Amino acid sequence: MVQKLIGRYCQLMTMIIVICLGVMVLMVFGNVVMRYAFNSGIAVSEELSRWLFLWLIFLGASIAVHEQAHMGSDMVLELLPAKLQKVAVVVGQLLMLWATWLIFSGSLAQTKINWEVQAPVTEFSMAWVYSTGVVFSVSTGLMLLSDMWFTLRGQLTPVQLRKAHHAAELAQFEVEARAAEAQNAKSTSTH
Repeated sequence: MVQKLIGRYCQLMTMIIVICLGVMVLMVFGNVVMRYAFNSGIAVSEELSRWLFLWLIFLGASIAVHEQAHMGSDMVLELLPAKLQKVAVVVGQLLMLWATWLIFSGSLAQTKINWEVQAPVTEFSMAWVYSTGVVFSVSTGLMLLSDMWFTLRGQLTPVQLRKAHHAAELAQFEVEARAAEAQNAKSTSTH
């Protein structure tokens, strides 16, 4: 059930990312057109585009953690025995949780400090900028805890299961493609 909630939450974040990207493109393109065609510009365009870009990056990073698409190296992990692999994965998850805690505490402190500070153009609270780290770290922390729960129970996460299933399908497709190529080569050589 927790994984379903996280999946739905990631879908919501994906929609927000698409909206952020669309609004950014419209504002920046509109600003370029206004500058070249009318020798003026949209004053809030640059500031809001930067803020939307921050939200886009932090929400995308949370989704990458859920999809386990962040950069990692399995080279050393694969050399370890199975029991040590599990320990190494848990240690890695604990380190990621610690880094997430550091981001959370720093972002929360900056959000509180900048609550009354106004942005120069929009005059919105600068807390909106720093709250990206809070949203990222809370989202990522919950995802990492969920993944650790699966690891400690000796199970694959739903994302890992999906990736394994996809890899098996891809391997089967490659086997079938090679067999078809061999069959074509065999039938071509007999004629």
